[in-house]
Amino acid sequence: MSRTRHEIDPSLLATTALAADRPKGYQLRKILEELADRLPPGALMPSERVLADHFKISRTTVRQEIERMVTDGVLLRRHGHGTVVAEPRPAHADLITSFSRDMRARGMTPGSRVLSATVEPATGRVAARLEIGTGSPVLHLVRLRTADGSPMARESTDVPLARFPGLEGLHWDERSLFDTLEERFGVRPATSDAHILAVVPDPHDAELLEIEPHQPCLLIEAVTRDGAGLVLESERSLYRGDRYEVLARARRGHH
Repeated sequence: MSRTRHEIDPSLLATTALAADRPKGYQLRKILEELADRLPPGALMPSERVLADHFKISRTTVRQEIERMVTDGVLLRRHGHGTVVAEPRPAHADLITSFSRDMRARGMTPGSRVLSATVEPATGRVAARLEIGTGSPVLHLVRLRTADGSPMARESTDVPLARFPGLEGLHWDERSLFDTLEERFGVRPATSDAHILAVVPDPHDAELLEIEPHQPCLLIEAVTRDGAGLVLESERSLYRGDRYEVLARARRGHH
């Protein structure tokens, strides 16, 4: 009899039994990690019931380990389909490289869809971040950023129009903000101060990013400056935690 799509192919497993002297959840996690490494992205993993029956452990233990792997971005739950091997996460090396350039450098095709592009008076909070007067005109740009057609982030950016006039008349679906600032105004990002938080998306963002409501995301709030220390933009963006990570480098100064 042929196996169903959720059953286990024993030839893919490093072991088919769990040792009695070690935590079963830990052993299962290692087995599933090895299985995910062997399978291509999008491949269907065995169901919780099949795993519990195969390894003679509780479904609660299985569910806990699968949830940890989903949170870590190793696996991905697809509603109505099952749990699959997740795509590798591209690491964003720094916050002063444009999203488009970063994705292209990783062999992925960047894309975006403008959700809104409006000129608004700066609120007190936005004015403080941009270091401009309250009420000054700001381009408030919200885009859904994609890589190879898959949603990656809901990106919200504020740019001071007094310093960068004319941005409000541009089409931003395929345009990089940083590249545009360099081409039109001769300024480039030099530093970025960012706060990065792990959050759970609200229902609207979860639907927009095509993830489950409990899927962890990275909320990045950053202020980017040019070489003279003047603010270029303020960003508040939500990135999928299963498809994105930030690589931080620290260097100890010499005394």
